[in-house]
Amino acid sequence: MNHDVAAAINKALDGSDLTKTEVTRLFEIDDLSEEAFAIQRAGRLLSAGLSQGKAEIHGQIGINTGSCPMDCKFCSFAACNGVFPDASVLSAEDAIAGVNSMERQGVNAVYVMSTADMDADRFLELSRAIKDAMISDVPLIANTGDFSLQHANDLVDAGYTGVYHAIRMGEGEFTRIPVARRIKSIENAREAGLQVGMCVEPVGPEHSVEELVEKTLLTRDLGACFSGAMRRTSIPTSPLAAHGQLSYARMATIVAAVALATGAAVPGNCTHEPNGLGVFAGANLLWAEVGSNPRDVEAETVRGWTADRCRDLYSECGWEVLEGPSAMFAKTAMR
Repeated sequence: MNHDVAAAINKALDGSDLTKTEVTRLFEIDDLSEEAFAIQRAGRLLSAGLSQGKAEIHGQIGINTGSCPMDCKFCSFAACNGVFPDASVLSAEDAIAGVNSMERQGVNAVYVMSTADMDADRFLELSRAIKDAMISDVPLIANTGDFSLQHANDLVDAGYTGVYHAIRMGEGEFTRIPVARRIKSIENAREAGLQVGMCVEPVGPEHSVEELVEKTLLTRDLGACFSGAMRRTSIPTSPLAAHGQLSYARMATIVAAVALATGAAVPGNCTHEPNGLGVFAGANLLWAEVGSNPRDVEAETVRGWTADRCRDLYSECGWEVLEGPSAMFAKTAMR
Protein backbone atom coordinates (compact mmCIF):
# COMPACT_ATOMS: atom_id res chain seq x y z
CA MET A 1 0.00 0.00 0.00
CA ASN A 2 1.33 3.41 -0.98
CA HIS A 3 2.12 5.39 2.17
CA ASP A 4 0.73 8.69 0.88
CA VAL A 5 -2.56 7.12 -0.16
CA ALA A 6 -2.92 5.29 3.15
CA ALA A 7 -2.22 8.51 5.04
CA ALA A 8 -4.82 10.42 3.01
CA ILE A 9 -7.43 7.72 3.57
CA ASN A 10 -6.83 7.68 7.32
CA LYS A 11 -6.90 11.46 7.49
CA ALA A 12 -10.26 11.60 5.73
CA LEU A 13 -11.74 8.86 7.90
CA ASP A 14 -10.54 10.75 10.97
CA GLY A 15 -12.62 13.74 9.86
CA SER A 16 -9.91 16.10 8.61
CA ASP A 17 -9.98 17.95 5.28
CA LEU A 18 -7.58 16.67 2.65
CA THR A 19 -5.22 19.04 0.88
CA LYS A 20 -5.21 19.51 -2.88
CA THR A 21 -2.07 17.37 -3.11
CA GLU A 22 -3.69 14.55 -1.13
CA VAL A 23 -6.84 14.63 -3.25
CA THR A 24 -4.73 14.57 -6.40
CA ARG A 25 -3.00 11.43 -5.21
CA LEU A 26 -6.34 9.65 -4.78
CA PHE A 27 -7.42 10.42 -8.34
CA GLU A 28 -4.08 9.30 -9.81
CA ILE A 29 -4.46 5.71 -8.64
CA ASP A 30 -4.81 2.84 -11.11
CA ASP A 31 -8.28 1.34 -10.81
CA LEU A 32 -7.08 -2.25 -10.39
CA SER A 33 -4.51 -1.42 -7.75
CA GLU A 34 -4.56 -2.28 -4.06
CA GLU A 35 -4.86 1.43 -3.37
CA ALA A 36 -7.99 1.79 -5.54
CA PHE A 37 -9.82 -0.87 -3.57
CA ALA A 38 -8.70 0.74 -0.32
CA ILE A 39 -10.05 4.09 -1.55
CA GLN A 40 -13.36 2.47 -2.49
CA ARG A 41 -13.68 0.75 0.88
CA ALA A 42 -12.88 3.98 2.69
CA GLY A 43 -15.37 5.92 0.58
CA ARG A 44 -18.05 3.41 1.52
CA LEU A 45 -17.18 3.58 5.23
CA LEU A 46 -17.20 7.38 5.25
CA SER A 47 -20.46 7.73 3.30
CA ALA A 48 -22.20 5.12 5.43
CA GLY A 49 -21.03 6.81 8.62
CA LEU A 50 -22.21 10.25 7.52
CA SER A 51 -25.65 8.94 6.51
CA GLN A 52 -26.11 6.51 9.43
CA GLY A 53 -26.04 3.69 6.92
CA LYS A 54 -29.14 4.94 5.08
CA ALA A 55 -28.96 5.61 1.35
CA GLU A 56 -31.43 7.84 -0.48
CA ILE A 57 -33.41 7.72 -3.72
CA HIS A 58 -34.38 11.04 -5.24
CA GLY A 59 -36.83 11.37 -8.11
CA GLN A 60 -36.49 13.82 -10.98
CA ILE A 61 -39.00 14.90 -13.60
CA GLY A 62 -37.88 16.72 -16.73
CA ILE A 63 -40.64 19.15 -17.64
CA ASN A 64 -39.51 20.46 -21.03
CA THR A 65 -37.36 19.89 -24.08
CA GLY A 66 -36.02 22.23 -26.72
CA SER A 67 -33.02 23.71 -28.47
CA CYS A 68 -31.10 25.44 -25.67
CA PRO A 69 -28.71 28.27 -26.65
CA MET A 70 -26.36 27.53 -23.74
CA ASP A 71 -24.89 24.83 -26.03
CA CYS A 72 -23.48 22.53 -23.37
CA LYS A 73 -21.77 20.04 -25.67
CA PHE A 74 -22.55 17.09 -23.40
CA CYS A 75 -26.30 17.83 -23.31
CA SER A 76 -29.02 16.52 -25.61
CA PHE A 77 -30.84 19.86 -25.29
CA ALA A 78 -27.90 21.84 -26.71
CA ALA A 79 -28.80 23.62 -29.95
CA CYS A 80 -25.49 22.50 -31.45
CA ASN A 81 -26.40 18.82 -30.97
CA GLY A 82 -29.69 19.13 -32.87
CA VAL A 83 -31.58 16.49 -30.88
CA PHE A 84 -34.63 18.54 -29.87
CA PRO A 85 -35.26 21.25 -32.51
CA ASP A 86 -38.83 21.84 -31.30
CA ALA A 87 -39.71 23.11 -27.83
CA SER A 88 -42.23 21.29 -25.66
CA VAL A 89 -43.42 21.68 -22.07
CA LEU A 90 -45.32 19.15 -19.98
CA SER A 91 -48.81 20.09 -18.97
CA ALA A 92 -49.42 20.68 -15.28
CA GLU A 93 -51.54 17.52 -15.22
CA ASP A 94 -48.78 15.35 -16.69
CA ALA A 95 -46.11 16.88 -14.44
CA ILE A 96 -48.23 16.30 -11.34
CA ALA A 97 -48.96 12.72 -12.38
CA GLY A 98 -45.23 12.03 -12.80
CA VAL A 99 -44.36 13.56 -9.43
CA ASN A 100 -47.16 11.76 -7.60
CA SER A 101 -46.07 8.47 -9.14
CA MET A 102 -42.54 8.94 -7.80
CA GLU A 103 -43.91 9.92 -4.39
CA ARG A 104 -45.93 6.70 -4.26
CA GLN A 105 -42.71 4.79 -4.99
CA GLY A 106 -41.18 6.33 -1.85
CA VAL A 107 -38.58 8.76 -3.19
CA ASN A 108 -36.92 10.95 -0.54
CA ALA A 109 -36.97 14.15 -2.62
CA VAL A 110 -38.47 15.37 -5.90
CA TYR A 111 -36.50 17.42 -8.44
CA VAL A 112 -38.09 19.52 -11.16
CA MET A 113 -35.67 19.89 -14.07
CA SER A 114 -35.85 22.30 -17.00
CA THR A 115 -33.59 23.47 -19.78
CA ALA A 116 -31.44 26.48 -18.90
CA ASP A 117 -33.49 28.78 -21.13
CA MET A 118 -36.99 27.86 -19.97
CA ASP A 119 -39.10 30.92 -19.18
CA ALA A 120 -38.69 31.64 -15.47
CA ASP A 121 -42.32 32.56 -14.89
CA ARG A 122 -43.53 29.40 -16.62
CA PHE A 123 -41.16 27.32 -14.50
CA LEU A 124 -42.49 28.93 -11.32
CA GLU A 125 -46.10 28.48 -12.44
CA LEU A 126 -45.59 24.76 -13.02
CA SER A 127 -43.62 24.46 -9.79
CA ARG A 128 -46.43 25.95 -7.73
CA ALA A 129 -48.93 23.58 -9.32
CA ILE A 130 -46.66 20.61 -8.55
CA LYS A 131 -46.07 21.70 -4.96
CA ASP A 132 -49.77 22.20 -4.30
CA ALA A 133 -50.54 18.71 -5.63
CA MET A 134 -47.79 16.78 -3.82
CA ILE A 135 -49.04 13.93 -1.65
CA SER A 136 -45.98 13.63 0.61
CA ASP A 137 -43.77 15.94 2.64
CA VAL A 138 -40.54 15.17 0.77
CA PRO A 139 -38.54 18.27 -0.26
CA LEU A 140 -38.92 19.85 -3.69
CA ILE A 141 -35.63 20.63 -5.45
CA ALA A 142 -35.09 22.82 -8.55
CA ASN A 143 -32.69 21.80 -11.32
CA THR A 144 -32.81 24.72 -13.71
CA GLY A 145 -30.69 27.42 -15.32
CA ASP A 146 -28.73 30.17 -13.62
CA PHE A 147 -30.72 32.64 -11.58
CA SER A 148 -30.68 35.95 -9.74
CA LEU A 149 -31.19 36.41 -6.02
CA GLN A 150 -34.76 37.52 -6.73
CA HIS A 151 -35.45 34.31 -8.63
CA ALA A 152 -33.87 32.28 -5.82
CA ASN A 153 -36.32 33.93 -3.42
CA ASP A 154 -39.13 33.16 -5.87
CA LEU A 155 -38.10 29.50 -5.80
CA VAL A 156 -38.42 29.51 -2.02
CA ASP A 157 -41.87 31.09 -2.29
CA ALA A 158 -42.87 28.42 -4.81
CA GLY A 159 -42.07 25.71 -2.27
CA TYR A 160 -38.51 24.71 -3.03
CA THR A 161 -36.15 23.53 -0.29
CA GLY A 162 -33.04 23.40 -2.43
CA VAL A 163 -31.47 23.41 -5.87
CA TYR A 164 -29.14 21.19 -7.83
CA HIS A 165 -26.49 23.38 -9.43
CA ALA A 166 -23.05 22.20 -10.51
CA ILE A 167 -19.99 23.76 -12.08
CA ARG A 168 -19.66 21.15 -14.79
CA MET A 169 -16.53 19.66 -16.31
CA GLY A 170 -15.42 21.96 -19.10
CA GLU A 171 -17.67 24.79 -17.89
CA GLY A 172 -17.09 27.89 -20.00
CA GLU A 173 -15.18 25.89 -22.63
CA PHE A 174 -17.74 23.30 -23.72
CA THR A 175 -20.66 25.42 -22.52
CA ARG A 176 -21.61 29.06 -23.10
CA ILE A 177 -21.87 29.63 -19.35
CA PRO A 178 -19.02 31.30 -17.45
CA VAL A 179 -17.92 29.57 -14.26
CA ALA A 180 -18.47 32.83 -12.36
CA ARG A 181 -22.16 32.80 -13.35
CA ARG A 182 -22.62 29.29 -11.99
CA ILE A 183 -20.94 30.22 -8.73
CA LYS A 184 -23.05 33.36 -8.41
CA SER A 185 -26.23 31.29 -8.78
CA ILE A 186 -25.05 29.01 -5.99
CA GLU A 187 -24.33 32.02 -3.80
CA ASN A 188 -27.78 33.42 -4.60
CA ALA A 189 -29.39 30.12 -3.64
CA ARG A 190 -27.59 30.02 -0.32
CA GLU A 191 -28.45 33.65 0.44
CA ALA A 192 -32.12 32.87 -0.19
CA GLY A 193 -31.94 29.94 2.23
CA LEU A 194 -31.93 27.19 -0.38
CA GLN A 195 -29.65 24.22 0.12
CA VAL A 196 -27.42 23.25 -2.79
CA GLY A 197 -26.64 19.81 -4.14
CA MET A 198 -23.65 19.52 -6.45
CA CYS A 199 -21.72 16.84 -8.32
CA VAL A 200 -18.51 16.33 -10.28
CA GLU A 201 -20.04 15.89 -13.72
CA PRO A 202 -20.22 14.91 -16.51
CA VAL A 203 -16.90 13.06 -16.36
CA GLY A 204 -15.36 11.64 -19.54
CA PRO A 205 -12.08 9.91 -20.45
CA GLU A 206 -10.63 13.21 -21.67
CA HIS A 207 -10.80 14.96 -18.31
CA SER A 208 -7.57 15.49 -16.42
CA VAL A 209 -6.87 14.67 -12.79
CA GLU A 210 -6.29 18.39 -12.29
CA GLU A 211 -9.84 19.24 -13.36
CA LEU A 212 -11.31 16.41 -11.29
CA VAL A 213 -9.56 17.81 -8.24
CA GLU A 214 -10.63 21.38 -9.00
CA LYS A 215 -14.31 20.51 -9.43
CA THR A 216 -14.31 18.21 -6.39
CA LEU A 217 -12.88 20.82 -4.05
CA LEU A 218 -15.35 23.40 -5.38
CA THR A 219 -18.22 21.25 -4.12
CA ARG A 220 -16.62 21.16 -0.68
CA ASP A 221 -15.76 24.85 -0.61
CA LEU A 222 -19.20 25.98 -1.81
CA GLY A 223 -21.01 24.15 0.98
CA ALA A 224 -22.87 21.43 -0.92
CA CYS A 225 -25.24 19.15 0.97
CA PHE A 226 -24.22 16.38 -1.39
CA SER A 227 -21.47 15.84 -3.93
CA GLY A 228 -20.43 12.75 -5.87
CA ALA A 229 -19.66 11.98 -9.50
CA MET A 230 -21.54 11.26 -12.71
CA ARG A 231 -20.06 9.95 -15.93
CA ARG A 232 -20.89 11.56 -19.24
CA THR A 233 -23.37 9.63 -21.36
CA SER A 234 -22.47 10.10 -25.01
CA ILE A 235 -24.95 11.97 -27.19
CA PRO A 236 -24.34 10.59 -30.72
CA THR A 237 -24.37 14.03 -32.39
CA SER A 238 -22.12 15.67 -29.79
CA PRO A 239 -18.46 16.38 -30.63
CA LEU A 240 -17.63 14.86 -27.24
CA ALA A 241 -18.93 11.45 -28.33
CA ALA A 242 -15.57 10.79 -30.01
CA HIS A 243 -14.00 10.47 -26.56
CA GLY A 244 -16.26 7.58 -25.56
CA GLN A 245 -17.35 6.97 -21.98
CA LEU A 246 -15.59 6.14 -18.74
CA SER A 247 -16.08 2.65 -17.36
CA TYR A 248 -18.04 2.16 -14.16
CA ALA A 249 -14.86 0.62 -12.75
CA ARG A 250 -13.12 3.98 -13.12
CA MET A 251 -16.17 5.82 -11.81
CA ALA A 252 -16.17 3.70 -8.64
CA THR A 253 -12.72 5.00 -7.73
CA ILE A 254 -13.74 8.56 -8.60
CA VAL A 255 -16.95 8.37 -6.54
CA ALA A 256 -15.04 7.08 -3.53
CA ALA A 257 -12.26 9.66 -3.93
CA VAL A 258 -14.85 12.45 -4.07
CA ALA A 259 -16.36 11.18 -0.81
CA LEU A 260 -12.97 11.25 0.90
CA ALA A 261 -12.11 14.66 -0.56
CA THR A 262 -15.36 16.35 0.46
CA GLY A 263 -15.23 14.71 3.86
CA ALA A 264 -17.44 15.08 6.90
CA ALA A 265 -18.88 18.42 5.77
CA VAL A 266 -20.76 16.84 2.83
CA PRO A 267 -23.06 13.99 3.91
CA GLY A 268 -24.31 12.95 0.48
CA ASN A 269 -22.30 11.18 -2.21
CA CYS A 270 -24.17 10.57 -5.45
CA THR A 271 -23.52 8.69 -8.64
CA HIS A 272 -25.46 8.62 -11.88
CA GLU A 273 -26.61 6.70 -13.70
CA PRO A 274 -27.24 4.06 -11.00
CA ASN A 275 -24.63 1.30 -11.01
CA GLY A 276 -23.52 -1.35 -8.57
CA LEU A 277 -19.82 -0.53 -8.53
CA GLY A 278 -20.43 3.10 -7.57
CA VAL A 279 -22.99 2.19 -4.93
CA PHE A 280 -20.71 -0.44 -3.40
CA ALA A 281 -17.89 2.14 -3.31
CA GLY A 282 -19.89 4.66 -1.30
CA ALA A 283 -22.59 6.30 -3.40
CA ASN A 284 -25.51 6.89 -1.03
CA LEU A 285 -27.69 8.88 -3.44
CA LEU A 286 -29.31 7.67 -6.67
CA TRP A 287 -31.98 9.16 -8.96
CA ALA A 288 -35.08 7.69 -10.52
CA GLU A 289 -36.21 9.71 -13.54
CA VAL A 290 -39.29 10.45 -15.60
CA GLY A 291 -39.83 12.93 -18.42
CA SER A 292 -36.91 14.41 -20.31
CA ASN A 293 -33.26 14.35 -19.33
CA PRO A 294 -30.07 15.73 -20.88
CA ARG A 295 -28.52 12.30 -21.46
CA ASP A 296 -31.42 10.92 -23.50
CA VAL A 297 -32.43 11.52 -27.11
CA GLU A 298 -36.09 10.75 -26.37
CA ALA A 299 -38.50 13.25 -24.81
CA GLU A 300 -39.57 10.62 -22.28
CA THR A 301 -36.77 8.96 -20.33
CA VAL A 302 -36.61 5.30 -21.32
CA ARG A 303 -33.75 3.99 -19.20
CA GLY A 304 -36.05 2.33 -16.68
CA TRP A 305 -34.48 3.51 -13.43
CA THR A 306 -37.53 3.55 -11.20
CA ALA A 307 -37.30 4.05 -7.45
CA ASP A 308 -38.00 0.34 -6.96
CA ARG A 309 -35.12 -0.61 -9.24
CA CYS A 310 -32.79 1.76 -7.36
CA ARG A 311 -33.95 0.21 -4.10
CA ASP A 312 -33.13 -3.27 -5.38
CA LEU A 313 -29.66 -2.09 -6.44
CA TYR A 314 -28.99 -0.69 -2.98
CA SER A 315 -30.08 -3.96 -1.41
CA GLU A 316 -27.71 -5.93 -3.65
CA CYS A 317 -24.88 -3.67 -2.47
CA GLY A 318 -25.67 -3.94 1.24
CA TRP A 319 -27.33 -0.56 1.83
CA GLU A 320 -30.53 0.20 3.71
CA VAL A 321 -32.74 2.87 2.14
CA LEU A 322 -34.06 5.83 4.10
CA GLU A 323 -37.82 6.09 4.43
CA GLY A 324 -39.43 9.54 4.41
CA PRO A 325 -38.01 12.97 3.56
CA SER A 326 -34.35 13.37 2.58
CA ALA A 327 -31.90 13.69 5.45
CA MET A 328 -29.39 15.35 3.12
CA PHE A 329 -31.69 18.29 2.49
CA ALA A 330 -32.70 18.41 6.16
CA LYS A 331 -29.13 19.39 7.04
CA THR A 332 -28.26 23.05 6.77
CA ALA A 333 -25.92 24.06 3.96
CA MET A 334 -25.37 27.46 5.54
CA ARG A 335 -21.97 27.24 7.18
